[in-house]
Amino acid sequence: MSNINNFNKILKNLNILYIEDEENIRINIKKTLELFSEKVFDVEDISKAKDILSKNRIDIIISDINLPDMSGLEFIKELRKTDKTIPIILLSAYTHREYLLEATKLKLVDYLTKPINFKNLNNALQKCVEEILDNSRYMITFKNNIQYNVSHNCLIDNNKKEEIHLTNKELDLLNFLIKNNNRICSADELKSAIWDDYLEATDSALKNLLNKLRKKIGKESIINISGVGYKLEN
Repeated sequence: MSNINNFNKILKNLNILYIEDEENIRINIKKTLELFSEKVFDVEDISKAKDILSKNRIDIIISDINLPDMSGLEFIKELRKTDKTIPIILLSAYTHREYLLEATKLKLVDYLTKPINFKNLNNALQKCVEEILDNSRYMITFKNNIQYNVSHNCLIDNNKKEEIHLTNKELDLLNFLIKNNNRICSADELKSAIWDDYLEATDSALKNLLNKLRKKIGKESIINISGVGYKLEN
């Protein structure tokens, strides 16, 4: 797989938090971000951003500087006390020297001046993916010391120091649950995502696949909410 295809594949599964108080700009940039990622959370202030962060896995943060309740810089300073590696892109309508100096101190991935063009945003997001890989952030660790490398579709048993083989269907199920790990996925949704032929997508086929995957990543790693669906726990 080429680097660009690998980058696109990884980015598609990452969750992006985008903070911008100007509604027209936010709507337009969100549409652009959705070309890269399937999950983009957009909010207009830091208060809502903190709420999203407390309830969801966020992989990349894109924030404007001038926000109504707290500046983007102050928010990032606060965030860096607890998370020193999450990739952050800062946006501003102006190129202020003091902002650039602050950006360097806060270890930002990029500082983009609005209006943002597609090429610059694409380059900045690629840098974010590189940082995520360099910092091994794109690893899912389950409770029994089983670890899944999302970018390489590789499941490792850290106790035995060996790779665990996953079938294509098991990979499809695991990746879909990871992509949607902030919510409960219904059985019908899972069947539709995994099987092309609806005749094969039976309840028993799904339960059988879930049981096989649970044996490999841990029985408690996929929880069943009765009458609602399934959710990944890690």
